[in-house]
Amino acid sequence: MMNLNIGIIFLTLRIAIISTILVSISSIILVYLLNKVNLKLKIGLEMFINLPIFLSPSVLGYILILILGRRGIIGRYLYEYFNISILFSWWAGIITAFIVSLPLMYNSIKTGIASLNPVYFEAGKEVGASEVQILRLITLPLIKRNILAGMVLSFGRAIGEFGATLMLAGNIPGRTQTISMVIYSASESGDTGTANFFLVIILGISFFVMLVYNYLFRKERENI
Repeated sequence: MMNLNIGIIFLTLRIAIISTILVSISSIILVYLLNKVNLKLKIGLEMFINLPIFLSPSVLGYILILILGRRGIIGRYLYEYFNISILFSWWAGIITAFIVSLPLMYNSIKTGIASLNPVYFEAGKEVGASEVQILRLITLPLIKRNILAGMVLSFGRAIGEFGATLMLAGNIPGRTQTISMVIYSASESGDTGTANFFLVIILGISFFVMLVYNYLFRKERENI
């Protein structure tokens, strides 16, 4: 029983950590690329990025099944040509966590970049820095607080994700069952001991993340 509990905790953390890393990198790239396209295209693409905010978990989960299921738009080719099935795998949990946290990370980085004074970019161009160098040496350091805020929000969203993940990854003990799912299953079956145990765990993780967040931002304010 103890090994199973530890496995559930590690699986939840692994999904949250991997999805947060992926969504952080992807959001930086997306913000950078979308700043290069025309306004109408940018607005259209940002609508898709922000869509998960407005969809219920069940609707989002069903859409992901239509796309990634074995008969889905993309899933059928993955299964037919590469024998890869996303459905009911722990990778489904990562993909779902990525999708639901993408708007949080993207908008955090977008807000940070929009708040920067254009003079920084002009100075970089004047000394002959490439766009990649400007991004790496000027933009990212200046918006590190926004990146950190987005990562904390994304990690927290991934930790608490339930509905869409349940539909795409399932609730399979030892395979795809995360903390949120085991709390749901335990409460449904009347196992309040297990539900309370994992409730304490997920609250502890959440408070720890917020303590780290507040500590880092306090240090940042002290250095200003």
